[in-house]
Amino acid sequence: MARWLITSAWPYSSVTPHLGNMVGSILSGDVIARYLRLKGNDVLYVSGSDEHGTPVEVEALKANLSVKEFADKNHNKIKTLFERWKISYDNYTRTENPTHINFVQDFYLKLQKNGYVYESTEKVHYCDKDGRFLPDRFVEGECPFCGFKNARGDQCDGCGRPIEPESLISPICVICHSPVHLKETKQWFFDLPKLENEIKAYLMSKSIHLSDIARSFSLKLVEEGLKPRSLTRDSKWGIPAPFEGAQGKTIYVWMEAVLGYVSATMEYFKNIGDPTGWRKFWFEKDTKCAYFIGKDNIPFHTLILPALLLGTREGYNLPSVVESTDFLMFEGQKFSKSRRIGIWIDEALEIAPADYWRYTLLSLRPEGGDVNFKLDSFIEKVNNDLNNVLGNLVNRTVVSFEKFCGSRLRAKPRLDGDTEKFIDSFLMRHDEIGSLYESFKIQHAVKTTILQAVEGNRFLNEKEPWKLFKTDRERAISITYSLLRLIRLLAIELYPITPAISETLWDNIGEQGTILSYGWDKAKEDFNYPLQIQRFPPLFKKLSREEVINKLEELRSGGRAEWTH
Repeated sequence: MARWLITSAWPYSSVTPHLGNMVGSILSGDVIARYLRLKGNDVLYVSGSDEHGTPVEVEALKANLSVKEFADKNHNKIKTLFERWKISYDNYTRTENPTHINFVQDFYLKLQKNGYVYESTEKVHYCDKDGRFLPDRFVEGECPFCGFKNARGDQCDGCGRPIEPESLISPICVICHSPVHLKETKQWFFDLPKLENEIKAYLMSKSIHLSDIARSFSLKLVEEGLKPRSLTRDSKWGIPAPFEGAQGKTIYVWMEAVLGYVSATMEYFKNIGDPTGWRKFWFEKDTKCAYFIGKDNIPFHTLILPALLLGTREGYNLPSVVESTDFLMFEGQKFSKSRRIGIWIDEALEIAPADYWRYTLLSLRPEGGDVNFKLDSFIEKVNNDLNNVLGNLVNRTVVSFEKFCGSRLRAKPRLDGDTEKFIDSFLMRHDEIGSLYESFKIQHAVKTTILQAVEGNRFLNEKEPWKLFKTDRERAISITYSLLRLIRLLAIELYPITPAISETLWDNIGEQGTILSYGWDKAKEDFNYPLQIQRFPPLFKKLSREEVINKLEELRSGGRAEWTH
């Protein structure tokens, strides 16, 4: 049994996540966590709401709420939505929790003691109209690298590169939209260049798994030369900077949120009465740590987090896996909160069950380039893949079992060569799916899982047991038995992808115990006899385009967003 720490990027609590956020990190992490648990591993899956920094301040200002009130409200909403999406976090926490705040402050004092934190001045954007220094997210302008017009003061959403404040072109204040200028202020900095050689060695190591885009993008930044990173901001909302003379300053949100993976682990073990248990996940070298992120978060997980952990000189485990996805587009456009382009995860649940969205998103997971999500594709995947392929296979098989065996089988039937060959084929495919998960090829694993059902229908149509039953009852039962074996296997294989559907199948196929207690490998074994399976209601309901569009328009007419089609 291996030990795994699984993490997903912390979503901003300034806004409800959309479908692209969901597949890029949260859902991907959940799939791997569920698979690894099925394999019997010791798995801890953590994340939380990123509540500090200017995005929350900006949205609270718009909502006419105090920042704390707004953060509390949105954290609770997001946490509940993730539960409804069946995201299996062991601890979904928040950056406002005391464990995180205390850990971050102690952590940076250690870095300062080790010589990786220093004081200097920097020029920060200042708004004369509002009379305040503006943290990065309060400033927008043109990216100096790619020309993207709405680049933020810390990072460009167009090319993904970090941005130094002074290099932003034609910057404006996001509060009042007035032009802003640079003004000098004292700040504290993380001396990232001191760790450049160690970071390069880490990135080149063959013992870690980095997605291709994560490795190439990170090495390019290292070759260009790493620069010191500002640790503090002139802001009241956030974790107070612990350095002497830093009163009135807070830790820059990105430099504390990445430490949340550690504090979330600490908090989990503290809550279960084992305050030192977190150390085995962060210091014992047989633990693997996997981070699931979007490509816009790459530098913070491949450069800054490893450097911070190295700087303590305490022997923290560095990321073993950094799995980044490309972007999910919506009907040819980028998801946009301001322009309300896309579907948000609360809206999605009003349209269809979570498993419908989980399956579709995972089957489209952008692993080799940006992927366009279309409503027509969603409807087609639900109606064809889930209803026509998987649902029909289950229904036809269970009906045949009822007709041929009276819903009961006392012992394993005698098999002919074709049936044995069919069973061998789907058991081999089960191993292939496991190998795909082990290499984090989630989209391929999902497509291979639905291929199991496709091949099951092909075998059923080819053998036509309903025609054989009168002349060769034994062979008809043998064919049906093999398909029941496949359905039980699918119940296990669907657990990482569509957990509610998986549980429904499992509850109706006559096995004892839970799916997790049964596990991935045992799924290849024969049934326990006698086997009894009763007919149960259909697993899926078809969707119509009209139904989906009408529901979207109903949601948007309430002021949620604009929708055109």
